[in-house]
Amino acid sequence: MDNWFKSKWFVRAISLAFAVVLYFFVDVTLNSSAKNSSIPDNPSNLQTLDDVPVEIRMDDEDFVVSGVPEYVTVTLSGPAAILTPTIYRRNFDVFVDLGGLGKGTHVVELESNITSELEAFIKPKTIEVEIEERASEQYQVSVDFINQNQLPEGFELGEYKVDPAEVTLTSSRTIIDQIGVVKVFVDIAGLEGPIKNREVPVNVYDSQGNEINVRIAPETVQVSAEINNPSKKVPIDVATTGELPAGYALESATATLDQVEIFGKSDVLDDISSISTKEIDLSKVTESGKVNVALALPEGVKVKENETIEVEIELKQTKTLENIPIDIEGLQDGQVIRFAQSGTDNVNLTLVGNEATVKEITNEDFQVVINVNNLDLGQHQVPITIEGPESDGLTVTPEFKEVQIEIN
Repeated sequence: MDNWFKSKWFVRAISLAFAVVLYFFVDVTLNSSAKNSSIPDNPSNLQTLDDVPVEIRMDDEDFVVSGVPEYVTVTLSGPAAILTPTIYRRNFDVFVDLGGLGKGTHVVELESNITSELEAFIKPKTIEVEIEERASEQYQVSVDFINQNQLPEGFELGEYKVDPAEVTLTSSRTIIDQIGVVKVFVDIAGLEGPIKNREVPVNVYDSQGNEINVRIAPETVQVSAEINNPSKKVPIDVATTGELPAGYALESATATLDQVEIFGKSDVLDDISSISTKEIDLSKVTESGKVNVALALPEGVKVKENETIEVEIELKQTKTLENIPIDIEGLQDGQVIRFAQSGTDNVNLTLVGNEATVKEITNEDFQVVINVNNLDLGQHQVPITIEGPESDGLTVTPEFKEVQIEIN
């Protein structure tokens, strides 16, 4: 046997046999593997994309086109090894080629540069487009301030500015003629201070309020606006209710502040000329002094500081002198006078003044007189005259100022 291995022909024969066996083994293995790993060409190799953008290809910049959908649906079919990376990478374009077409209506086919190793189905396959001359115009930008009712109480929108105030809109003449308004929206809910250079997008609408898709230059503008808290200074009125206890009279009730600054919206403040206090109950006041009283602020009106003010109350004491007789002067001899109404030959006097002065005055300090000198016989209405002490702040009020008499 050693001699066999020394023979080169024997070695060659053994090598050949081994190679044949190895070939058949590998071939069987590969065929089996291929059968197990192959992907059948069936619906499992279909993929659909619903949001593929459409590119417009035109040579002439003087024209614009309408009728081209923004997105289309593309269904791809083919080997998974090619389909899967194409789906993930989206390394293809869907476009409509309008080169060489003039103004007017055209039916064109949507195209793509998807690899020929895949079948592509674009939906819609054809579209109707309108090619028109390009038109550009400038439009004023209006501002719609939203949520003004959500500003803090008393705050309101003031002056505002848009920069730039105009934008250039470009589209077909048909679309440009449909433009109704160009505006931006600015939310001012809850603001207590100004808006400074807020950048907002420009929107274009037709006369029915439908948004129009046109080229806008610039696409955004800056808005600045004042948010104001208007104010004005008004006098203060002191309100009272009830009656002072017996023996007292109200000399004055005056706010220690001449004016108060109130805040609110302009249309509210325009109707206000003064602010009243809440009512002071005089039945509980028995001496002069100062009291703190809340302001009766109308709805929508505020003050910056305390809503109460100081009111100074000055009282005077009252006193009634009863049944002071009425003296008659100028009655001629032989004449008799008669008072037309019973009880009018005397009068009550009401005194109002500081306590010390009023306390010392009595009936004897006053004389009440009527003068009938030069009066003819008959009935007369005669004024009464009061004579008595005079003092600063003392007032004397008679029960009546005239009496009706008859001279016989």
